[in-house]
Amino acid sequence: MPEIQPSISRQELLCGETPGRPCGMVVFGASGDLTRRKLLASLFELQKRQLLAEEFYFVGCGRTELSDDEFRKIAAESISDKGIPPEKTSAFLDKFYFVSGSYDDPAFYETIGDRLARLDCLHATGGCHIFYLAVPPGLYGAIAEQLGKAKLSCRGMPECEERARLVIEKPFGRDLKSAIALNDQIQQYFEERQIYRIDHYLGKETVQNILMFRFANAIFEPIWNRNYVDHVQITIAESLGVEHRAGYYDKSGALRDMFQNHMLGMLSLVAMEPPASFDADAIRDEKVKLLKSVRPLEVKPYDRRIVTGQYAAGDVDGGPVCGYREEENIPAESMTETYAAARVFVDNWRWKGIPFYLRTGKRLAKRVTDIAIVFKTVPHSMFAGIGLDDMPANVLVLKIQPNEGINLSFQAKRPGSKTCMSTLTLNFNYADVFGTDAPEAYERLLLDCMVGDQTLFTRQDDVQVAWALIQPVLDNFAAGTLIPFEYPAGAESFPQADALIEGDGRKWRPLSQS
Repeated sequence: MPEIQPSISRQELLCGETPGRPCGMVVFGASGDLTRRKLLASLFELQKRQLLAEEFYFVGCGRTELSDDEFRKIAAESISDKGIPPEKTSAFLDKFYFVSGSYDDPAFYETIGDRLARLDCLHATGGCHIFYLAVPPGLYGAIAEQLGKAKLSCRGMPECEERARLVIEKPFGRDLKSAIALNDQIQQYFEERQIYRIDHYLGKETVQNILMFRFANAIFEPIWNRNYVDHVQITIAESLGVEHRAGYYDKSGALRDMFQNHMLGMLSLVAMEPPASFDADAIRDEKVKLLKSVRPLEVKPYDRRIVTGQYAAGDVDGGPVCGYREEENIPAESMTETYAAARVFVDNWRWKGIPFYLRTGKRLAKRVTDIAIVFKTVPHSMFAGIGLDDMPANVLVLKIQPNEGINLSFQAKRPGSKTCMSTLTLNFNYADVFGTDAPEAYERLLLDCMVGDQTLFTRQDDVQVAWALIQPVLDNFAAGTLIPFEYPAGAESFPQADALIEGDGRKWRPLSQS
């Protein structure tokens, strides 16, 4: 399919960025993989872009016994390839510290409090603290409770409440009941405005661009509805298996790991109503309204709207790979799903009757995340008399990763024969147009934490509505009435997942097209 490359005029209509405010960042689980791979590297990128306040420091907390110097060596290794001059690296690493202790020991938090008081004076941060929980989910409630009991959460202390923020990684609970219980525990010590629940997909530039694309352009909104859209496909496909996350993944599966947060988060952005303003609560209000309009995902034998699968042995990228149950640290009898697909309906004025097809899976043929808006075909083809009675649909593809960009297909006449027609694609690629790769999602999210912007963070009512939507599916899994089908590693799809969409007379978009 021929592609038309874009050119840009008036590229910088408006660019604005608020630098981070003075603060001390306290990371629990600082010797772990997330901190090393994502958080430290993102902080150094913010430093390179001059978006970190000079009045900043970082305190790592964990069970591992580390001195400040030992932790600084770990941090230095994490950013060794970032191209920062040695003198700037050294000056920044001098702001890194470490406190060792047990997460359930009150004395640990007293030590942290004493250290923060001294560092606040040393670095003139004004007492603003970001507490980041880069730990297993089972520790979220306990750490929040200990922070509250140590008076570090500042709840009920108006003079400092806005200066204490709690950042929580996904998953927030394992189901609706546990999510409510965890929130009740945390909100004994932190107000909702202090809590930042991270979904790193919302930090991706291309996901944020959904808002810009929809609401900064007048030509799309009039056709963004049931009158012109035939259906929407949202895909998160991974070619990797469980890798080093086997212990976590086998207790979670695709529904908890991807569907409840990432998939429903992208659905809400692509389908929600226009917010009144670019304000955190205005945007999050519309997201929640949209999710409340989603028809519950019931599992019925005569109307299957959700299909799950588990990968077996196969070939990925030309090489053999084992099946899920043969992966290291995965039980041989595991019934955990590594694939989930659903047909979702939004029961509101804009989308009534229009299906949204959501799919996510591991060990598929290609790594790709995108959203495809498939428009209705022309109601009547004037070219039917010459054999062109079935015209291809226009498709708008928002490419989230790895080749970030936007594609729009349309029909056009080719030179030559009187009725020669081709499908062309307008193709916008971030790297080609802007000359740079999209920044890491954690850079955006960490900076927003520092400035107190909750737009890209999930509110508690959002979490609970999302869990409520998939709770019937989880209940069927627990009862043994929903069993994942087997699919070969490296597959594009499998028959049961195909039947979900083909029963409606449609087809999945090939992963190779993305």
